[in-house]
Amino acid sequence: MSLNTNTEIGKEGERLAVELLRKKGLEILETNWHFHHLELDIIARDGDMLVFVEVKTRKTSYFGFPEDAVTPQKISRLLNAAEAYILEKNFQGDSRFDLVSIIMPPGKVPQIEYFMDAFMA
Repeated sequence: MSLNTNTEIGKEGERLAVELLRKKGLEILETNWHFHHLELDIIARDGDMLVFVEVKTRKTSYFGFPEDAVTPQKISRLLNAAEAYILEKNFQGDSRFDLVSIIMPPGKVPQIEYFMDAFMA
């Protein structure tokens, strides 16, 4: 499969992340959930735990690893989006933030790393 645009690469990365999370036993509740200008890539349940998953995908690590793109500003936006989701769904319980980092070199097997509790709220 030839992935040319950042959008195509991102969508394939999110598909791979959903597949990984399901294999780990998480139940996928939402993908690409939006609240105004905020977005959460994947929202899942791990038992009673609500899990917000950020997915970062790149073709190479030449300009840094995908997880390096999760800046303090990005974390702030994710926290705001998660708060909006929790309020909208009236969720009562614990939550965490995970990260899936994917490098997809053209013609090679993707390198996928899963970071549970990647950062704290």
